[in-house]
Amino acid sequence: MSKNRIPRPVTGTLAGLAGAAVLVAATLPGTTATAAPAPTTAQAPAQAAAKATPAKQVKALVSSVNGPGVRKHLVALERIGDKHGSRASGTPGYRASKNYVVDQLRKAGYHPQVQSFDFAFFQVTAPPVLERTTPDPTTFVEGTDFDILEYSGSGDVTATVEGVDLALDDIENSTSGCEAEDFAGFTAGNIALVRRGTCDFAVKVVNAQDAGAAAVILMNQGNGEDRSGPYLGTLGGPVGTVPAVTTSFAVGSELDGDTVRVATSTESETRTTWNVTAQTQRGRQGNVVMAGAHLDSVVEGNGINDNGSGSAALLHVAEKLAKKIKAPKNQVRFAWWGAEESGLLGAEHYVGELAAENPRALRDIALYLNFDMVGSPNYALFVYDGDNSAFPAGDDAAEAPKGSDQIEKAFRQFFRSRGLATRPTAFDGRSDYGPFIAEGIPAGGLFTGAEGIKTKSEAKLFGGEAGAAYDGCYHQACDDLSNVNMKAVRVNTKAIASLVGTYAFSTKTVNGRATGHDKRNATTPLAHDHGHRGATVTATR
Repeated sequence: MSKNRIPRPVTGTLAGLAGAAVLVAATLPGTTATAAPAPTTAQAPAQAAAKATPAKQVKALVSSVNGPGVRKHLVALERIGDKHGSRASGTPGYRASKNYVVDQLRKAGYHPQVQSFDFAFFQVTAPPVLERTTPDPTTFVEGTDFDILEYSGSGDVTATVEGVDLALDDIENSTSGCEAEDFAGFTAGNIALVRRGTCDFAVKVVNAQDAGAAAVILMNQGNGEDRSGPYLGTLGGPVGTVPAVTTSFAVGSELDGDTVRVATSTESETRTTWNVTAQTQRGRQGNVVMAGAHLDSVVEGNGINDNGSGSAALLHVAEKLAKKIKAPKNQVRFAWWGAEESGLLGAEHYVGELAAENPRALRDIALYLNFDMVGSPNYALFVYDGDNSAFPAGDDAAEAPKGSDQIEKAFRQFFRSRGLATRPTAFDGRSDYGPFIAEGIPAGGLFTGAEGIKTKSEAKLFGGEAGAAYDGCYHQACDDLSNVNMKAVRVNTKAIASLVGTYAFSTKTVNGRATGHDKRNATTPLAHDHGHRGATVTATR
């Protein structure tokens, strides 16, 4: 699940509804795939299944999904991560993860389609260093005094720090480094010290590089509590060619004229990654149900909860749906997204390409269901707040497109039917459903918590430890197979199967008598910082 911070690191009764990321979409040549029903030698059972009512077919689908079926895929992803160091987009581990999903879909009878796209890859390969060598030797602490800028270049520089238009007598206003003219007379080979404010960090860093700076220190602006301390920043892409770090206002303001060492070790470049989609061959192409999960991890590790859990659960449901629901009324499309951890890039690319090349296919999407982290070790059962009742549209949530409330209701009804409580989580668009709700597509999904802290009331409802993170290994190397609660995975996978199965036969509760979705329901997702998980925004200016 993306934080956008520097890596420090098929139909049925309503009783059968539950959590799967399902999206209705029409076929887009080159980006989607049809899936033939899985081959069978048992013709009599197949005929019997075809004659069964939708409710019975959905019930059979839900009964068929199980923990071991999901765990098999989790083990495979763990082995891939162990072999390659991570499963992050742009790495061999992601390529292997993509190949695994494609292979499993083919075995289930689908014809998966792989969609490639380029993205800005960034990885920190060694801890950054910021230290003053003279006059008062000081080693500054990463995360407390300074941070590396995302997409910083690599290097190890010891040189004099030279302030650039710092204007410390005007704290409220800063244009430091925003104009090339600010660097007139700058001594090439020095470390440029610029102050945050007015323009993007990328502009300041590129101007400094062009002026011959050997490294760049970007101090906070100093105008208020939220713009004084250490902060996370991004250049937005691989434009940095020299080491670049951010500091608090206090640290930065004392470095002008001192001799300082700045050292960074990064990989920052454009790389290729992939989305994987597969869909049922049968069903209305004008009313597609889509379910998705991001397949990539962060570069720090295997990402087995985030988001191997959602990816494996979705893959298991796809396998079972091919066997249990032979003739869905609506086409069902499954998706595994790349580069979510870099800012929802896979889902954005997919939706953007549909909008540009096949807008009819985009309009035909009835709904989208998202599954990002469904097995947190200290889990809670969260359902996206599709009616904005717990998190009104505003600073903490986006306005949910019409129909999203019914998806939330269906999820909650499924869990109630099993005697399980749920709690809402903000409908903010800070996972792969964001690009879909921006097009007015109703959405919903499930989530079991990230680095946020479980409350006492949640511990009473779900068990686990109050006062501890839902996932203490979130975005860390320890997010491995031992970091997954299979009880949470099992019930969430059944919820996914129930909703996907139900909507495969009817989306009437979501879009009435219409097909597809109403573009007029478009909304604006919040920035991709996953604030509902307590993430810190990575600033661009």
